Amino acid sequence: MAETRWLDDVEMRAWLGYVFTRDLIAAAVGRDSLRASNLTYVEYTVLARLADATDHRRSFAELAAVLEWSQSRLSHQITRMEKRGLVARESIPDDARRTAAVLTEKGAQVLDSAAPAHVESVRRHMVDVLDRRQLSALADIYDTLLAHHRRSETRDAPSSR
Repeated sequence: MAETRWLDDVEMRAWLGYVFTRDLIAAAVGRDSLRASNLTYVEYTVLARLADATDHRRSFAELAAVLEWSQSRLSHQITRMEKRGLVARESIPDDARRTAAVLTEKGAQVLDSAAPAHVESVRRHMVDVLDRRQLSALADIYDTLLAHHRRSETRDAPSSR
């Protein structure tokens, strides 16, 4: 049995810094979003990913992949947002078994009005706290981590036979 490679002080600081910072920043931006636009952080994210898609629509599989969520989680979230009139479900014409999420006119209006406050919150809680060198280093770090985990997910995915 291999011996455990415990984290040293720097590794522990990096790990806990990531964990606590991720939670604190997401919570702060989420609170600001609710206060400014009555949207949760998650709702804002779904609307934004639909808004940047062609025709403001994505298949559930594509949207789940973009958000890096399970299709089950996405389906539950879309159901809640449908009730508020922010999104709609549509069958995909070429494949009746597949469904797309579509940004509604109301959803687009809510997103447009929420975007300035959202960006200001992201700036206040993260971007403007760092100098340009730190921000660039952080962006590079996250690019490296995302690439690693996306490769791992592809490698670890069950093969279809």
